[in-house]
Amino acid sequence: MTRTVRIGQRHVGDGQAPYVIAEMSGNHNQSLDDALAIVDAAHAAGAHAIKLQTYTPGTLTLNSSRPEFFLPADGNPWAGQCLWDLYAKAYTPWEWHAPIFARAQALGLDCISTAFDNSSVDFLLSVGVDALKIASFELVHIPLLARVAQTGLPVIVSTGMGTEAEVAEAVATITVAGGSSPILLKCTSAYPARPEDAHLCSLPAMRERFGTLVGVSDHSLTVSVVATAVALGACVVEKHLTLGRASGGPDAAFSLEPHEFAEMTRMAAECHAALGSVRFGAQAAEAASAWERPSVWVARDLRAGDVFTTDNLRVVRPGGGLHPREYPALIGRRVATDVPAATALRAEHVAT
Repeated sequence: MTRTVRIGQRHVGDGQAPYVIAEMSGNHNQSLDDALAIVDAAHAAGAHAIKLQTYTPGTLTLNSSRPEFFLPADGNPWAGQCLWDLYAKAYTPWEWHAPIFARAQALGLDCISTAFDNSSVDFLLSVGVDALKIASFELVHIPLLARVAQTGLPVIVSTGMGTEAEVAEAVATITVAGGSSPILLKCTSAYPARPEDAHLCSLPAMRERFGTLVGVSDHSLTVSVVATAVALGACVVEKHLTLGRASGGPDAAFSLEPHEFAEMTRMAAECHAALGSVRFGAQAAEAASAWERPSVWVARDLRAGDVFTTDNLRVVRPGGGLHPREYPALIGRRVATDVPAATALRAEHVAT
C-alpha cells in the first residue's frame, strides 16, 4: 500500500524523495538575525522545511532549585545545568515565529514546530504552522498527543527512548483523536549520538508494526546515518543545523554546519535515487555496455569440414556470436563453410 502525507506544498512518503527538515532549536543563540540566517542556510543546503521548538521555560518545567531539576553531571552537553535556566537560554521567543516563518515561506520552505503544551499548540495554529512535531521526551505525554492530533495537521513523532508499547500507545492516541497516522522518526536521545546507537534496522519493523511512514531524527555528527536510514525506508530526515559549532549554543555540539547539511541532503537524495525499483535485465543506462557481453567466436581460420575444438572456437567478448550456452555442444561439430578467424559464429557456420 502506498502511503503519503501532505506537508505544506509537498507530498511526503512512498515514492517521494526524502523530506529534509532543518532543526533550528536554540542555535540562534537568542539572535533573531542568526535565526533568519539559519533559515537562509537551510534553504541553500537543500532542506524542505525549517523546524522550531515552541515553548517557554514555564511551559516545560518549574522554576525550582531542588536537585531534581538539575541535569545529571555527565552524559550530555548541558550537564549540571538547571532545567529552567537551560530552557531560558534555548527557547525561541514566540514573537520571532512570525518573521521566521515569513522568511521560510518566502524561500519555499515549509514551517514545522515542536509543541510542548496546549498553549504552544494554539499559538502555532495562529501563526500558520504546516505540521506539528512531538519530541521524544513527550512521547508519553498522552494528553498533548491527543490535542495535537485534534488539529488535523500532519503529526511527526520522535520515538527516542520509547518502548514498543509506548510507541503503540502514542500511535493509537493520535489515530483515535485525529484519524490519521503520524510519521514516526527513529531517534536516539543522546547528544551527540553515536552511529552505532542508531539501530536503523528498526525502521522497516516500525513501518510494519505500526502501519506508519517512518523517518529518522539524527543527533550524530555524521551524514552516514541519514543515508543508511533512507536506504531502509526513511521518508523524513531531521537534523539540527547551526551556522557554526564554534559559535556555541545549547545544541551546537550535535548540529551540522551548512556545508555538512548540504552534503547530507545530497547524499539522502542520491541514496533515494539509487534505490530505484525491483528490476532485472538491461536498462537504457547499460546500452553502451551490452555489446561487451561474451559470445562464441572463431579463433583460427577454418575450412569447410574442419572440426570445432577448444583451440579454434572460443567464448570471448564482444557479443554478436552464438550464446555461450551453445559452446559445449559445438565442440566436435563440423564447420559448414570456410570461416576466417575473428568471426562471430552463427548457426549457418555449423554443419547439420
